[in-house]
Amino acid sequence: MHNFSYTLYLLVLILLVSCNSEKKQAVVLNKQICKIKKTAVIVDCNYTFEEAIEGSKAQKKVLDQLQLINVQYYSTDGKIHQGQILTNKKMVNKVELMFRFMKQMKFPVAQAIPVVRYNWNDELSMQANNTYSFCYRNPSYSKHARGMAIDINPFFNPLRWKKGYTYRQNKPVGASYNPTISGTFYDSNPVVLEFRKNGLRWGRTFSRNYDDHHFEM
Repeated sequence: MHNFSYTLYLLVLILLVSCNSEKKQAVVLNKQICKIKKTAVIVDCNYTFEEAIEGSKAQKKVLDQLQLINVQYYSTDGKIHQGQILTNKKMVNKVELMFRFMKQMKFPVAQAIPVVRYNWNDELSMQANNTYSFCYRNPSYSKHARGMAIDINPFFNPLRWKKGYTYRQNKPVGASYNPTISGTFYDSNPVVLEFRKNGLRWGRTFSRNYDDHHFEM
C-alpha cells in the first residue's frame, strides 16, 4: 500500500511538472509569434523582371542593362516595407547601399515600386511619392531612360525651377518643399551626404532647377 501511494505521488508530480513545462513553452511560443507579427515586413510589390518591364518602349539593348532588386525601408507609417527597384546593373551596388543606409537611419521612404505600376507615367508615380529608378523617356537628357538615376520621395522633394525658368511648372503638381517633414532632403541631411560621398550627384546642384529627389551616377 505504501509503495502504491508513493508511485501515485510520483505520477501526479510528473504530470504537474510536465503541464507546467508545456505552459511555459506555450507562453514563450506566443511571445515569439507576437514578436514576428510586430516585425513582419510589409510587401509593397513582388514583380518578376518580365512583369517589371512589361509595356516599356525601351529597346532590348537598354532592357538588357537592367536588374530588378528587392529593397527594404521604413515607410511613412513607421513600419518596415519591402519594395523593388528596377535599375541599371551599374547602379545596383549604389542603390543597395543607399537603402541599407536609409533603413539604418530610419529615413522614411514612402514606397518603392517599378513605374510599370503607373503605366510608365512618371508624373503619376511622382504624385504617389513613389521611389524609382528606370523609366524610359528621352534618353538624350534623362538618365532614368537607362536606369542610371533614382528619384526618392518626389512629392516630399519636388523639382523646383530656378530664377529665369519659373515660367515652367514645378513637379509633381501640388507638391511643396518643407524640410521639416521627415523624408525630405536638405544640404546637411545625412542621407544626402552619404550618397554624395559614394559618388552620386544630387539634383539640387543642377543649373536650371532644384531636383531634390534626384540622384544619379
